[in-house]
Amino acid sequence: MRVLDALAECKGQFGRDAARRTSALLERLLRIRLREPADLIRLHETTLFLRTFPQSPRVARLADEILLSFANRMLGVDPAPFDDPEVSGIAGTAVSTNFSYEFARSLATRHARSITIDWENFSRPDRLGNVLGRLIPLAYEDYAVEPHVDWRAWLEREARSRRKSSVSCLIERVDAATHDLLEIPLRWDLAGSPASRSVLRLPGGKIYYHSGKFLKRGDVSIKAELAAPPIPIRRVVPRRAHTVLGVIVDASATRYRELYGFQHPDEKYVYHADLGRGVDLYFFGVLRECRLPLRAYHSAMFFKNGVPMGYVEALSLFERCEVGFNLYYTFREGETAWLYARILKLLRQELGVTCFSIDPYQLGHENDEAIASGAFWFYYKLGFRPVARDIAQQAEREAAKAAAQPGYRTPPAILRRLAAAPLYYGSNGSDWDGFSLRRLGTTVPNLGEDVARAKRAAEETRYLRLLQRRPDLRRQLLRLR
Repeated sequence: MRVLDALAECKGQFGRDAARRTSALLERLLRIRLREPADLIRLHETTLFLRTFPQSPRVARLADEILLSFANRMLGVDPAPFDDPEVSGIAGTAVSTNFSYEFARSLATRHARSITIDWENFSRPDRLGNVLGRLIPLAYEDYAVEPHVDWRAWLEREARSRRKSSVSCLIERVDAATHDLLEIPLRWDLAGSPASRSVLRLPGGKIYYHSGKFLKRGDVSIKAELAAPPIPIRRVVPRRAHTVLGVIVDASATRYRELYGFQHPDEKYVYHADLGRGVDLYFFGVLRECRLPLRAYHSAMFFKNGVPMGYVEALSLFERCEVGFNLYYTFREGETAWLYARILKLLRQELGVTCFSIDPYQLGHENDEAIASGAFWFYYKLGFRPVARDIAQQAEREAAKAAAQPGYRTPPAILRRLAAAPLYYGSNGSDWDGFSLRRLGTTVPNLGEDVARAKRAAEETRYLRLLQRRPDLRRQLLRLR
């Protein structure tokens, strides 16, 4: 425990002495065999952080050695504590859930040997009857007249005859709607998988070594970042795009997370942005047939020194962009504010938006994790503000208390009230106060026809430019309250 405590203290310490101290502790931990799940989890997360924010090449190399050893370290260890989404995906463990059709197909294509149906947790295998009874002609007799059919045996026999896994045999022969209705739990064994959180890396790129202090929130100005020179971007060639999108699916699936954009990416239009300080971001829209009726949708995943760190979801309409930002738990002691400001810079640069909004869920509305982390204040201190007068006044009172009373923390009950409405950064925030997309379909005449016409005329995801030339329609949208 003392060694783990000392290693945790090395996070955010820099310089030659810090690098030597970190290396010595990592070398010591290479030789220590931990048995308690809590100790193994702590070792894994601390080491992965140090691999992502290394002080020296030696630290990065030793961190990788420990992480590569985790499949062996997990032998004989109780796997139950490793199922939590905060720590899932460690080498030597497994994840089991009902993946969407798109994720299940992607995983089965690239990891067929380690993806199986989790029959023990399949509560309704009888649902397979109606499907397999039509896919396998002789099985229809069992389906039609027998009360208790062993559908697992039927599927596995069919898979052997086709020399495929049961998962691949089924997914290749059903559509997305049928698959999702079946709710088949899949088990992904990460014992030696290159996709576990321990070893998953985006290939290519130089490692950025931290020799100085982290950039803290006080060092970051969104206003200055938005005025900075453009971030260099480039379109990714198809083969590389395919690889990147596979890594994105793997990084999400091991954490029990899925995103609409990751399910339906437009592989032809994947872009890379070099955000600096070892951070690479890959962003893209969705396939034409999967685009939303009104808002332009983009998603992205960002990597630090090749390690997946989190993802972004952006929904833009006119000058407003609603931003969903998620940094994985392991990395929340890093340069979060700087990273977030760079992402906003990229979104303004590429989408032409001027107003950013944060959905109440991100702030803590029906989201206990955001309440516990004080997410409201993270955005507030970066310059985001509520437009609703009562919430703005309460936020000002709480900010004054924090300034006058060192160590003061806003009570959860007040944080929940503050999270009741969106936060905005940029111009025209008041225009959007109370805006509700859900009212559009029944309130604005012929809106559906306008959007459909715009979509048909669109190139990539830029159909909103047609709407932007309709000030009358914009006024109608923003009058909705």
